[in-house]
Amino acid sequence: MAGVNDFAVRRRRMVEDQIAARGIRDQRLLAAMKDIPRHLFMEQALWRRAYEDHPLPIGGGQTISQPFIVALMTDALGLTGREKVLEIGTGSGYQTAILAKLADWVFSVERLPELSRKAQLVLEELKIFNVNLVVGDGTKGWPGEAPYDAIMVTAGAPELPQPLVEQLTEGGRLVVPVGQRGVQNLLRLTRRDGRIIQEDLGGCRFVDLIGEHGW
Repeated sequence: MAGVNDFAVRRRRMVEDQIAARGIRDQRLLAAMKDIPRHLFMEQALWRRAYEDHPLPIGGGQTISQPFIVALMTDALGLTGREKVLEIGTGSGYQTAILAKLADWVFSVERLPELSRKAQLVLEELKIFNVNLVVGDGTKGWPGEAPYDAIMVTAGAPELPQPLVEQLTEGGRLVVPVGQRGVQNLLRLTRRDGRIIQEDLGGCRFVDLIGEHGW
């Protein structure tokens, strides 16, 4: 089993070779990804693969995203440390941890109770407390805490989930994969002067977003 120092070296190489080398420049984001131990968010049998450049299974038919995709989606939110962020799809909790390092507060919705419980335990172990986790239909967002400065959806939607668009504050950003099952385009929507501006950040592949406003 690799030691703590070995995992730190692997994280540094992951950030340098997979993320910074592919154009991510946000130093706070790069530092967060060097700091957060990705291997703790998966089963111990997968720890040796934790810093490779691809997604890995976490149970329930779900995955922990490829490190570069985590970085790309986080970078697209443009976080400064003052934001209230909504995450749809807690999953392993790894993306939640990265967001929590970069924002003021993170609200995260997961439809599978067991994943939410596991994520909570790891976040507590890492002393990450500026997060609120809930089990529910993430396609409806979290209306009671809206509006949000940034929203991230970590599963592929057939179309834009309208409740999430409505929960964006002025100047807020929504990053969401939209498209067919198995292949989507990563979109960034920004609310500006009452209008929604849409940008296409490229192709991606996510598990299905399940819920009333998803699949």
